Amino acid sequence: MVSSIRFPLPIGRVIIPLMAAPHEIGPAERDSQETELRRIVNLTPQMLAVMEPDGRISWVNDIVLDYLGISLANLKADDLRAPIFHPEDVETSENRKQAIARGMPFEVEQRLRHKEGKYRWFLIRYEPLKNAEGRVIRWYGGATDIEDRKQAEQALRRSEAYLAEAQRLNRAGSWAVRPRASKAHYWSDEMYRIWGFDPQHGIPDWQAAVERVHPDDRDVIRQAVEQVFEGHVTVDSEGEHRLVMPDGTVKYLHGLAHPIFDDAGNVVEYIGTNVDVTERKHAEEERERLRQVEADLEHINRVSMMGELAASLAHEIKQPITAVATNAKTGLRWLQREPPDAGEIREALSRIVNAAKRAADIIDRNRSLFQQDTPKRETVNLNEVVREIIVLLQDGANRQSVSIRAELDGDIPTMSADRVQIQQVLMNLMLNGIEAMKDTGGELTIRSKRTEGRQALLSVSDVGCGLPGENADHVFDAFFTTKAQGTGMGLSICRRIIESHGGRLWACANTGRGATFHFTLPSAPSTSSTTAT
Repeated sequence: MVSSIRFPLPIGRVIIPLMAAPHEIGPAERDSQETELRRIVNLTPQMLAVMEPDGRISWVNDIVLDYLGISLANLKADDLRAPIFHPEDVETSENRKQAIARGMPFEVEQRLRHKEGKYRWFLIRYEPLKNAEGRVIRWYGGATDIEDRKQAEQALRRSEAYLAEAQRLNRAGSWAVRPRASKAHYWSDEMYRIWGFDPQHGIPDWQAAVERVHPDDRDVIRQAVEQVFEGHVTVDSEGEHRLVMPDGTVKYLHGLAHPIFDDAGNVVEYIGTNVDVTERKHAEEERERLRQVEADLEHINRVSMMGELAASLAHEIKQPITAVATNAKTGLRWLQREPPDAGEIREALSRIVNAAKRAADIIDRNRSLFQQDTPKRETVNLNEVVREIIVLLQDGANRQSVSIRAELDGDIPTMSADRVQIQQVLMNLMLNGIEAMKDTGGELTIRSKRTEGRQALLSVSDVGCGLPGENADHVFDAFFTTKAQGTGMGLSICRRIIESHGGRLWACANTGRGATFHFTLPSAPSTSSTTAT
């Protein structure tokens, strides 16, 4: 690369002796050498110029004129249609003027404008020619195109910036070390941040770095670092360790080391990464804690469900057991007659069998409900269920001075349901209504009707003490009760049963006294409504 060219004579007659001293050649030979020199100068890919002591252009080679797209006359006269240098390089141009004034060699990097309007980077070197007194009589300049280098440098800086940002986002630092060294020869910016060292102080030696490792991990890390610095690690290795930062916080790092070999198979360098996995570790610990909490809650839920099931059974089985006891006593009385009435005894025993079977069915249905087994569905007519339960509860209601009235819609649709569970719901609602009127007596009204959406709607209404003053929906909460001897499970189980059938159960206070409980059930698919008789 040519950085400058010196001419002993004015550029108007460029004469450089190539083979002999000036006094040894004649005019013709001198002209020939001048022509040859001009060819050589114009063939060079570098821009060349000769300038006056004040920096004004006096001569340039053809490549300058071709690049700028102007004539030498315009360049000498500074008659330019557009600035030669990039507007952002004005400061550099001022530095050029100061350097020319000092008369010392110098170089600058500037962008020169191409005749098509684009700018390219050039490295421009200036060399003064001085006389015997040290005064500058001429300047020589040479400009080398460095656009490709500048682009490569910019791409490298951009790549390094992307890498640094990616490492910051991933919390991953990189390092490099040579065997038998006292410290690494490269740390990325993220390594300093992760380890908490100041980049201004340079890369710490390995002893200082190991001292920042958690005491419980220090011996293992010290041995691993020694193996790396001694060049004994010949395969990829990785592991995790903790750091204790100056403020006492603990970080978790995942490290990886990779050996680089020369042609002879010797380890010449290691490159590696340190990834800050503290948040991941904390997340894992939190997930483990949540898993434990879930396990504890699951255990509590199982215990709660067992208690709920036990309370449900106690509540629901009471009625069939009472029926068994009542019918057994009735059977005993018929046995004590002379002669015993075999017909009545047979009927009493039959009722005992039915009540015992109902108790067993309740146990099975409750277990199925809480274990989420598939219910035993069949086609059910709600009006028939109402009549069955009225028969069962009629005597008890009479003893409480409660009359039962049924207003049943003959066009009510059939449904696919578990008959025993629906009986359980209806009996619970009716028993609650009878219980609410035990001190005052009154009328229990059961109504069924067909809704617009082809659902069956059933209502049980009493004129008793009514719902609690707060939110009426609380009566469906497990273990919520207003009865001194209540378990608080009946209505909760009823709602669970109705919802498992795709229906809805709710309660509302009556305008006067008492309360009404409603529930809906969807009609059986692909079946027409059945008229109750």
